[in-house]
Amino acid sequence: MIEIIEGSLPDALQVLGKLPEFDPLLSTEHYLERVKNKQQLTLLAKVNGELAGCKVAYNRDNDGILYSWLGGVAPQHRKKGLARRMADYQESWALKNGYRGIRFKTLNRHKAMLTFAINNGFQISQVKPKDELENYRIILIKHLL
Repeated sequence: MIEIIEGSLPDALQVLGKLPEFDPLLSTEHYLERVKNKQQLTLLAKVNGELAGCKVAYNRDNDGILYSWLGGVAPQHRKKGLARRMADYQESWALKNGYRGIRFKTLNRHKAMLTFAINNGFQISQVKPKDELENYRIILIKHLL
């Protein structure tokens, strides 16, 4: 059984600790400080009660665009539609809370994330060069209204 629920940032960090893309994680305090005093949404995906994915977003820039900051699905639970279900929930929540879009940043080397985003209606809005091509930062946005 798959569940998408609202949860806590520490729970999301448990999930991120299982993902090779987030090795190493910074301290819990670092992440909590970043979202302190900001409207935020932390989603957790559970498969048969086990934490399997997460998506953390917050009002970073006060510009009407929700910043989708951290997220991922544990390798053994990928290709089950968890990312899609969390993205749908996040979009619905963003609209209900007055956001007109969602923005996020990824690295050029994260091809699955780029493909997922483009297939989900995101557009590349900016590319920030960084040392090697695989480390270029790609900023994507999806307008909801």
